[in-house]
Amino acid sequence: MSICCVLGSGSWGTALAIALSKNNNPVKLWGRNKEQINAINLKRENTKYLPNITLPDDIKVTNNVSEAAGDAEVIIVSTASQSVRQVLNSVRDYVKKDSIIVNTAKGIEKDTLLPISQVVEEVLPDNPYVVLSGPSHAEEVSNGLPTTLVAASHSQKTAEIIQDLFMSPSLRVYTNPDVIGVELGGALKNIIALGAGISDGLGYGDNAKAALMTRGIVEISRLGTKMGAYESTFSGLTGIGDLIVTCTSMHSRNRRCGILIGQGMKPEDAVKEIGMVVEGMYATDAAYRLSKKYDVEMPITEELYHLFDLGGDVRTSVEKLMTRQKKHEIEQTAENIEWHV
Repeated sequence: MSICCVLGSGSWGTALAIALSKNNNPVKLWGRNKEQINAINLKRENTKYLPNITLPDDIKVTNNVSEAAGDAEVIIVSTASQSVRQVLNSVRDYVKKDSIIVNTAKGIEKDTLLPISQVVEEVLPDNPYVVLSGPSHAEEVSNGLPTTLVAASHSQKTAEIIQDLFMSPSLRVYTNPDVIGVELGGALKNIIALGAGISDGLGYGDNAKAALMTRGIVEISRLGTKMGAYESTFSGLTGIGDLIVTCTSMHSRNRRCGILIGQGMKPEDAVKEIGMVVEGMYATDAAYRLSKKYDVEMPITEELYHLFDLGGDVRTSVEKLMTRQKKHEIEQTAENIEWHV
């Protein structure tokens, strides 16, 4: 049992607070919007982000940062990726030196191109760090449906503490030492999910989406390994697993946003229609710039960047992807084997 603070009262933060409470951990759930927090306390329900789910009475909901984080042994950061630095700066004076920081935000800081682990290291350099990720919808976790996650840390002991904290009959947690790989898998899959939604919105079939997802994980793996990740991570839960769930489910706001764009809506209007943060929009810009920095070929990401940031045309982007120069599917392997004539 650990005293826990969840920073972020959106759908995922709320679902994780419920999961922790079910495991008999004292939990404080923090949100910055006082009106929303008051409404949650009154109804014991997060009607905006996680409707029809009752919060256990022992979850304390507050918008007071010092009250939320002051005595916490584990601090779960569940805000939008672009807000992580700001939120951590607001709590840094209240965080104990040995408190474990658990990041669940799936993104890359746009201005610095840093993964969230490095953002946390800059703000709270002395605290142990874990990223918790995987194929998981808040709606299903809060309803106790079977879900698997991955706790990644450079410290095996720290990863196992978080594994034990969340493990339950409905929530299975694996450990992984590949922090950067787990973070990049979670961030970059949102780009491909936007593309999958666009494909659905255009009325393309299963063939197109299967191809997009498969070539998408190739792009993610290319950039990830260049940045120091293990290739095997992208074959696991936080790679292909998270990609599958985000590209195929209507719980996915990235996929839903892509559908609207495919149906003809402007990207900025589609984001407004979703009404929540669409992480893939930030990730596309960041990943495109990282691909140039590391000299990695990422054609799907590049076309989506042109579409979102430069106002390109959806069908033109599809045509460009389909008419690219012919290639081997497994390029490095094909270059190193002797083909039969």
